Amino acid sequence: MPRYMVERSFQEGLRIPVDEEGARACAMVADTNAKRGVTWVHSYVSDDLRKTYCVYDGPSPDAIRAAAQDGNLPIDKITPVLVLDPYFYHG
Repeated sequence: MPRYMVERSFQEGLRIPVDEEGARACAMVADTNAKRGVTWVHSYVSDDLRKTYCVYDGPSPDAIRAAAQDGNLPIDKITPVLVLDPYFYHG
């Protein structure tokens, strides 16, 4: 399955509480994505909470865009990526 880096901007900042409400919000995103064959692997959030860099597996950028639209999430940019692991070179 192809992998993508999805960049998002949140003008007011992304605040997901670390409690049951936050867990439900994340599960809802994962469930919405699954309907399009998209898997949210993990995300990085900037210190100011205004940018996220999310790693996704999915069949295509269009599927990721559709899942984002279904979940009312913004997308600034989608970049196809490959994994580069520093331990790969240490046979």
